[in-house]
Amino acid sequence: MSTTATPRPAATAGPPHGAIDPRGPQLAAGLTAVVLVAVLLLPAPYSVALLAVQAALFALGAVRGVQATPHAWAFRTLVRPRLGPPREWEAPEPPRFAQAVGLGFAVVGLVALLAGATVVGQVAVGAALVAALLNAVFALCLGCEVYLLLRRATARRIAA
Repeated sequence: MSTTATPRPAATAGPPHGAIDPRGPQLAAGLTAVVLVAVLLLPAPYSVALLAVQAALFALGAVRGVQATPHAWAFRTLVRPRLGPPREWEAPEPPRFAQAVGLGFAVVGLVALLAGATVVGQVAVGAALVAALLNAVFALCLGCEVYLLLRRATARRIAA
């Protein structure tokens, strides 16, 4: 499920201004899922440090956009040249919002783990892990879908 910026086939034209290849955030979600599994499996000092790194990556994606993350660089440099063009392009705003949601869960998990509320921290990390896995495996970005629902709801409210 994609949040496309344009319905035109990607093979016939380059990306619209600012649009991103949706396979990049999908790869990033896979890498994020690996990190979050490690956070759940590793003992406290390592899991907290790893979650802090993941929170920083979420913050970078939320503030500067997903195209400014190390994951995006790896995708552009190492993966995308080996793939054909995407079927469609994606607007950058929904994945950016999803990064902010991921940051929220990571911060809650980090604060909880630092405060000794291990179960709360693990639940927050688990929720982020489920979202990352859905994106990585099924190309279903929950944060992107929430973004679109909020946009529709606010557009209706403004129009009324």
